[in-house]
Amino acid sequence: MIIVKLYGGLGNQLFQYAFGRNLALKNNCDLKFDTSFYANQNLRKIELYPFNFDFSIASSDEIKKIRLEKNFFTECFRKSKTIVSSYYKRRIIDERSFDFDPNYLKIKDPSYLNGYWQSEKYFKEIRNILIQELIYKPKLSETFNTWIKQIKESNSVSVHIRRGDYVNNNRTNALHGLCPIEYYEESIQIIIQKINHAKLFVFSDDMDWCQKHLAIYTDIHFVNDTQNHFEDMYLMSLCKHNIIANSSFSWWGAWLNSNENKIVIAPHKWFDQKKSDTKSLIPESWIQI
Repeated sequence: MIIVKLYGGLGNQLFQYAFGRNLALKNNCDLKFDTSFYANQNLRKIELYPFNFDFSIASSDEIKKIRLEKNFFTECFRKSKTIVSSYYKRRIIDERSFDFDPNYLKIKDPSYLNGYWQSEKYFKEIRNILIQELIYKPKLSETFNTWIKQIKESNSVSVHIRRGDYVNNNRTNALHGLCPIEYYEESIQIIIQKINHAKLFVFSDDMDWCQKHLAIYTDIHFVNDTQNHFEDMYLMSLCKHNIIANSSFSWWGAWLNSNENKIVIAPHKWFDQKKSDTKSLIPESWIQI
């Protein structure tokens, strides 16, 4: 069994799921999740239920069994094994850095994974499987289908602008910062130069700000009547091209885009702090500015 500890919001959970799914396939074993992070906090919740796969939560006994924490003797054994084993051969694997490490793809059953795993290199080999599984399951509304029709029948470009907690939460703002309006203006100009008759579809948690700053563009549509952010991600994935924020949420909207000729523009500066190396985060085919 592979058990993955979940953290963060939807985008982070998708990274954790995708890596765990790849390892479970490699080992031909079950994949389950430790959701204890969400027990005593209100900002985030488990968000993997609406997708097209079975979401299984590990029991406390299953977690203890893998972690070998049932008694004093098994705990001593676990600690001694941790000291002598390579970091990727341990039963409990803590992500050592933000950068991709190919050794983690050698993880064996049983294992307990603790990390974010934010690189497509951890799961790119099962892309076709993930494309089928990360489909929004609930019935689509008539309004939603109208957006789908517009997106599919045009040279559609999603523009994701994340503000929300990036503005209102001091801790989050200190970590991520905000993509300035200049980033979006430059990205849109690149798209307009490369794509004929580009139609912009804006997704955001601060649509008033977007309408104030982006209304100068002629063929632009503000998607402000979806029911939830699952619908936003799905619509972004249907667009032919994507301009993303420094957000794992819009990263997934772009990565799930199946257009073989897609143009994806991402911010070069992902974090406001310089403690994390993000060279493995952005796929090589994407444009960074």
